[in-house]
Amino acid sequence: MTELLNTLYVQTPGTHLHLDGDTVRVVHPEQSGRRLLPLVRLDHLVLFSGVTITDELLLRCADDGKSVSWLTGMGRFRARAAGPTAGNPLLRQAQHRAADTSTQRLTIASAMIAGKIHNSRQVLLRAARDASGHRQTALRASAELLAQRLDLLRAAATVDEILGVEGIAARDYFAALPYLLNQKQWPVAGRNKRPPTDPVNCLLSFLYGLLRVAVHGALEQVGLDPYVGLLHGVRPGKPALALDLMEEFRPLLADRLALTLLNRREVTADDFERLPNGAYRLTDDGRKTVLAAWQESRRRSWPHAQLKREVEAGVLPLVQARLLARHLRGDQPTYRPWTVN
Repeated sequence: MTELLNTLYVQTPGTHLHLDGDTVRVVHPEQSGRRLLPLVRLDHLVLFSGVTITDELLLRCADDGKSVSWLTGMGRFRARAAGPTAGNPLLRQAQHRAADTSTQRLTIASAMIAGKIHNSRQVLLRAARDASGHRQTALRASAELLAQRLDLLRAAATVDEILGVEGIAARDYFAALPYLLNQKQWPVAGRNKRPPTDPVNCLLSFLYGLLRVAVHGALEQVGLDPYVGLLHGVRPGKPALALDLMEEFRPLLADRLALTLLNRREVTADDFERLPNGAYRLTDDGRKTVLAAWQESRRRSWPHAQLKREVEAGVLPLVQARLLARHLRGDQPTYRPWTVN
C-alpha cells in the first residue's frame, strides 16, 4: 500500500516554519542555513512547545487539507488546526445515531475493547516466548488473565460494564510490565500518568500522544466526528472517538515500540530528565530518537485479517476509520477491530 501518511515533527524550541512557494521553510536562529520541504510530500505537521508557524503557512495547510497539531514537550496534546470538515454529513449523522443507540454503541465499544485486550495478550505471549523461568511463568499467567477478561467482556450488558472490564484488563496488563522489561535498568511498578513519574511511563505517554494525533487525523480524513465517541461517549473538549479507536492500537503500535527502545537500549536513562514536581520527560535528544523510531515503525507492515493483506502501520488508523465508517453507513454488518495472532 502506498498511502503511508507523511508527518513532519518539529521539536526544537525556537524553530520557525514559513511558507516559501510550495514548500515549508524551516529556520532556527542558532543554526546556519535553512531547510526546504515540499508541501506535496506532507500530510500533517506536529509542532512541539517553542515551535512557531506563520499564519500564511497555517492557512495554506488548511487550504490543502493538511492538519497541524501542537504537543507539549511531554507529548500531551494541546491543539489541532484543520481546514473545512471532510466527508459526507450523512456519515456523521449515522455516527451520531449510533452514539444514541444503546445496542449499536454497545456492539462497537465491545469490539474495540476486545481488540485492545487481544492485542495486549499478544504482547505478553510474544514476550513469554523469549523468556524463561519465573519471568515466562508470570507473563503466561498474565496472558491467561486477559483471556478471562475477554470472557467477561462478552457478558457486559452496558458500556459502563465494558469500561469496567477494560479497566480491570488494563490493570492486569500493566501489572506484568516489570516482566516485559529489563528490571535492572528500568524499575517500574505499573502504569502511572498525569504526570508520569518514571521514564517507562514517560515514554508510554509520549507514544500515546503521537498515536492519538495519528488516529484523530484518520477520523477527520474519513469524515467522522472525532468528538462523538461510542466507547467513552461525548466528553466536552475531548476527541472521544479518537480515544476509542486508538485503544486497539495501543499495545502493538505504542507499547511494543516502547519496550523495544528500552530493552535494546536505544533509549537510555540519559534521554530522560526529572522535573521538580517528580515528573519525567524526554530530553530534546531523547525526543529526537523516539520520533525517528516512531516514523520508522509506521513503515512496518502488519497482517490485516479482514483485508487479507499486509498494511503499513502508518495507514492502519485510516483503514480502521474507513471500516468503522462502512459499518456506520450500513455497508457492513459489524465493526471488526484490528488484531494480530
